[in-house]
Amino acid sequence: MMTTSDAVHDPDREGSRTRSERQLFESSAAGRAGSVIGVDGTERAVPPHRWRFFVYSAIGLAMFFVSLEIGGTSTILVDHALSFVMWVLGAAVPWVVVALVAFGTLRPFLTGSWRNGALRTVFAFANIVGLAVAVCAAAGYYPGPLANPDIGPFLWEKLGIPVGLIVPVGAVFLALLINYGLMEFIGVLVQPIMRPVWKVPGRAAVDAVASFVGSYSLALLITDRVYREGRYTGKEAAIIATGFSTVSATFMVIVASTLDLMEHWTLYFFLTFAITFAVTAITVRIPPLSRVPDEPFEGAEHTPEPASSGNRFAQAWDEAMRALAIAPGVVKGSWATFKDGVLMAAAIVPSILSIGLAGLLLATYTPVFDLLGWLFVPIAWLVQLPDPALAGKAVAVGIAEMFLPATVVAGHESVVLRFTVGVTAVSQIVFFSALVPSILATKIPVNVGQLVVLWFIRVVLTIAITAPLAHLLL
Repeated sequence: MMTTSDAVHDPDREGSRTRSERQLFESSAAGRAGSVIGVDGTERAVPPHRWRFFVYSAIGLAMFFVSLEIGGTSTILVDHALSFVMWVLGAAVPWVVVALVAFGTLRPFLTGSWRNGALRTVFAFANIVGLAVAVCAAAGYYPGPLANPDIGPFLWEKLGIPVGLIVPVGAVFLALLINYGLMEFIGVLVQPIMRPVWKVPGRAAVDAVASFVGSYSLALLITDRVYREGRYTGKEAAIIATGFSTVSATFMVIVASTLDLMEHWTLYFFLTFAITFAVTAITVRIPPLSRVPDEPFEGAEHTPEPASSGNRFAQAWDEAMRALAIAPGVVKGSWATFKDGVLMAAAIVPSILSIGLAGLLLATYTPVFDLLGWLFVPIAWLVQLPDPALAGKAVAVGIAEMFLPATVVAGHESVVLRFTVGVTAVSQIVFFSALVPSILATKIPVNVGQLVVLWFIRVVLTIAITAPLAHLLL
């Protein structure tokens, strides 16, 4: 697979567990804590300190899924942790991100990975532009078109800094979600839904919810790590990354506000949630996703989610205890995910500031997206959207940055048009200012061409599903 950076992880590091390591740990654990017969009839070690499952999982869930008002701001606890880190860093925040961008830009050249394929070479040199943009922005200098508030300041303040810091900060707490049995426990419980509908393990439900309430970049970090550990196949990881990695609910509020849809917020939120996952249920059954190899990460031992039989809750508990028996200590686990977070952020942010910049410049100063929009005019006309040409341009520009469609139709008199574009902006998932670099910075086996095709398919399907419902409900 070709990726944007050398954020390549050694599969023999802490993330991947070999069979001999697993057997050795379970053997020693059994010697300390005894063993029991699981619901599948096999003998396994009873993990010591089972309180870790409850305590660490509860803390992880609270950090990512509990919204709390602190200092007049209501958001999830990870966002508050980010605000605290930014408060501690103070005026150094921009330069910390510049250092991260510099690390991500220089690393491919220092390791020689920039030579590993044409795409890596292109992104490696493009990231030099991203570094220049970061230095200028940190110094408060926005030359030429960067001075446009919707280009330079938007890239730096709304994407570069938040993504650069939230990924490492949030990664510290990811270990609590993925290491101590929670994913296995939830996975068995929701397996009857996830596998038949979306062709992914039940444990993918954690990734899906993490995106909607938290951050797609953190959800991708979960997906990438679990894939490299052998708990997802390449196809499963690709489905999760391109089907569930949406922008967060908090950003959806910004989209809804821009489109003057807040009076329909509840309908907008839940319908977007349902349509996004409905579109994913279709895309997993057609190319390009249907053709992604259903194989584990190279060098990792594949540990598929077992099919449930008998008492589902008992098996969920059994699988959670299996994971807990081989879980690292909380400090070691958090340090490992933090390092992964730093590497991912260093790979993502330079691309956001270079590839994302190119997309915004094309959208603002060229007719490229006006022309691209005509691809969607037929479907917009077919579902009777008002002003099909404008609708086509609005959804087309979303491939550059998911927020741009809202700016194109903001203020339009048709609530049906605004609502459909607002849902499509989220459900499309794929956009070049951030999501594409984020996916390509992982080991998930999808390339740029596949992502563009997926974007087109998702946009067409979303319009086809949303517009009739908007006509009916609004």
